[in-house]
Parts: sequence; structure tokens; C-alpha cells
Amino acid sequence: MLIAQLAAMGMVVIDTVLLGHYGTEDLAAVAVGSGIYVAVLVALAGIVQAVAPIVAQRKGAGRDGEIAGCLQQAFWLAALLTVPAILFLRHPDALLGLATIAPGIETKVRAYLALLAWGVPAALLYRTFYAFANALGQPRPLMIISLVSTLLHGVVAWLLVSGRFAAPAVGDLTGVLGCGASNVLVGWFALGCGAVHMVGSPAFAPYRLLDGWQAPRRAAQGELLWLGLPMGFSTLVEISAFTLIALFVAQLGVTVVAGHRIVANLAAICYMLPLALGMATLAHAGQAAGAHDWRRARAAAGAGLLLAGALAVVLGALLWLTAQAVIAAYTSDPAVRAVALSLIAYVAIYQVFDALQTVAAYALRGYQITLVPMLVHIVCFWLVGLLGGWWLAFGIAAPLGVAGFWIAGVASVVLAAALLGGLLWRAVDALR
Repeated sequence: MLIAQLAAMGMVVIDTVLLGHYGTEDLAAVAVGSGIYVAVLVALAGIVQAVAPIVAQRKGAGRDGEIAGCLQQAFWLAALLTVPAILFLRHPDALLGLATIAPGIETKVRAYLALLAWGVPAALLYRTFYAFANALGQPRPLMIISLVSTLLHGVVAWLLVSGRFAAPAVGDLTGVLGCGASNVLVGWFALGCGAVHMVGSPAFAPYRLLDGWQAPRRAAQGELLWLGLPMGFSTLVEISAFTLIALFVAQLGVTVVAGHRIVANLAAICYMLPLALGMATLAHAGQAAGAHDWRRARAAAGAGLLLAGALAVVLGALLWLTAQAVIAAYTSDPAVRAVALSLIAYVAIYQVFDALQTVAAYALRGYQITLVPMLVHIVCFWLVGLLGGWWLAFGIAAPLGVAGFWIAGVASVVLAAALLGGLLWRAVDALR
């Protein structure tokens, strides 16, 4: 799971590195544009990923005959959710109006989002299958798909961004548009690979996933939405906080935006570790909960938290010690490097507590507890992280600029880890 997540995150790293050396304006455009795209996509994917705790508990309870229907209903929901996503990405005026962005950057952001909209159906359908496969303990083929997709993106994006491959029929795809076009192509490639694996894999054959295809069912859709809406909204809250920060930081100039983009990218890479551990914890805790084996469910949650905390500390130390070399790989602009280096300590601390709150949230999803964690995320990431960050960055007598957002971000994940950890402890203790 970790390798698959890191490979997927590698596509973002590739975009950042390519555009960091292509041009600061294009790097700033992808900082704003990809933040919006990821917020929309991950929030909607969070809804359809409710299939994971549902399938995990069905598997644990020995109700294998219901698993195919769960996946089919999730596919229907994913298809429905593509409509608002595409409309929003092609008409982002309301969100872009929240901040003052340089005209050149805004033009590129709009074109980038309109291009990415073509990849939304593939992305949501693949994320549905991805969550389903992980819930059944089948992550290895997903890892291979992610690795191949990332390698393919590296080649295609490099050819398009640099202008080495030109397609007059579709217009200019250099710079940020090249990254967008490559993301779309690779997204459909990954979906095709997932479909082939779903149909041909012996691991899925006993579930007869495509037999007796179901029309959308109110009860099944209601179950998905009951769990998925809080999950998706929790993800939206966390991701949108970063997206809105990128928009607010835009008024501080292209150099600050680019520097913030680099450290936000590093934080996102670090997040892949607890995300993978969280998915694994959800699968194990969910299957154990479905079997009413509360001791095993408790052990899975505890192991996830212990691994996440210990490995995040090691990762934070490595990030701090290698900061100069890592940031130099992203950009050759000395001013952008200086901004990024000034923020690196916050990232090192942030990702430790982010790891703990992430695994706690996923463990709670394994128990099918999603509503209260959503409320915790709203308080922590929107009120403490976003509003508190804006106040520190712009509202005090001696404004801290972009550092204010990162200070508030650290406070938000510390609070989230404490609250979600306490909630998980009470849930585990009640089901002994």
C-alpha cells in the first residue's frame, strides 16, 4: 500500500520538479490548480471509498455473497459524482474569486483545471476499485499499476512540458498544460489496468464481481452515503485547508507560492506513509470488527498507531537533515529555495502528528465511526488551521506571512491527534 501511494504521489513530485525547472509562473499555476483538483477529487473519492469498511466488515462476517453488490453500487455512486466534479473544474470562478491571483497564473490555472476535468471519471472509478481491493487485502497488483503509471507519466509529462513532443491538432501542451494532459492519459491507463485485473485475477474470481449486475439500490446507496459523506467531507476539510492556503498565499507573490508549493509537496509525500498504514489498519480492524473479534481489532488499531508514530519521527528527522539537497532538487531559483528552507522545520513536526491523527481516523472508519471524526476535522483544520493561520499570516500587528499558516497547521494536527486518539480509545474500550 505504501509503495502504491508513494508511486501515485510521485506523479505530483514529477510535475513539481519539471515545472520548477521550466518556469516559476507555471510552478505557481500547478500549486494553485493541483490544490483545487486534488481537493475535489479526493473529497469525492472519500465518499466512494466507504466501500472499504463495508466490504471489510462483510468479509469478516463471512458474507462473501454480498461483496460483488457492494462494489457495483460503489461504481454507480462514483459515476454519479463525476458530474459535479467536472462542472466545478470547468467553472472554478467562485473558488478562484476568494484570492487575488496574477492574471497570467489565473489563466494557466483555468486551462489546467479544464484539462484535468477529462480525467475525473477514470480517477473516481479507479479509486473505488482501489479501496475495494485494499479492503480485501489485495494491494500488490495496485502497487504495480501505480508504479507503471508513474513511470509512464514521467516520460509523457517530460515530452509534453519540454515541447519535445508536439501535437498541432490539440494545441500547445508545454508547461503546466503538459502535466495536465499527461495526468489525464495516465488516469485512463490506470483504470484500464484495474479493469483487466478485476476481470482476470483469480483472487477476485470467487466473488463473481460482474455477475448479476445490479441497478442502483436505495438501501445500498444510503449505506454508502451514510459512511461516505462524513469520510469525504473529512478529507475535503483537510485537503481544502491546504488548497485555500495556497490561494491566500498567492497574494504574497509568485516566489512565496512556489516555495510553499515545494514544502506542501514534501508534506504530501510524508502523508503517504500514514495513509498506507491507515488503509491497512482499516482493513484489519474492519474485518475483525465484522467477525466481532474485538481483541484483534484493538490490536490492529494499536499497531497502526505505534508504527505511524515511530516511522513519522524517523521520517521527520531525515527530512530535516537532508533539507538542502531535497529542496535543491525541486528548483534552481535561489529565492524559492530560501522560502522553502524557512518552512522545512514546520513540515518535519507537522507530519508526525498528522500521521497519528490519520491512522486514528482510519481505524475509526474500520469500526464504521465517521461522523464525529468529521466534526473533529472541521474544528481542527478549518477553525484552528485555516482561520488561525490566516490570522497569524495577515491579521496580527506583526504578520508572519506564509509561516503563520504552517504554525497554525502544526497546532491543528496536534489537536486532531489528541481528539481522535481519545475517541478511538473510548471506542476500543467500549467494545472489549
